[in-house]
Amino acid sequence: MAGEDLIELKFRLFDGTDLGPNKYDPSTTVASLKETILARWPQDKEIAPKTINDLKLINAGKILENNRTLAESRVSVGEIPGGVITMHVVVRPPQLDKNNEKGSS
Repeated sequence: MAGEDLIELKFRLFDGTDLGPNKYDPSTTVASLKETILARWPQDKEIAPKTINDLKLINAGKILENNRTLAESRVSVGEIPGGVITMHVVVRPPQLDKNNEKGSS
């Protein structure tokens, strides 16, 4: 059955909250995952990404590239049958806002 080939992922945000788990086709690109994360981003978060370029997805210590698919990005840790893969989501802070507050050296 085709459903068995799906990869189950959850996304761990910087504050420890999770989005998911949900199942994705191995041909899904990292850019589409980021679009999904943007669409489901909790509105009550103080830090929120504006575009997919503000997000980095990390799986097993590797930053995933937007143009690669899940199948191309998979690592051996994700090969556990029936397991949920946790990917960490890092948000790049807005450059202008943060530099003005911290520039005291």
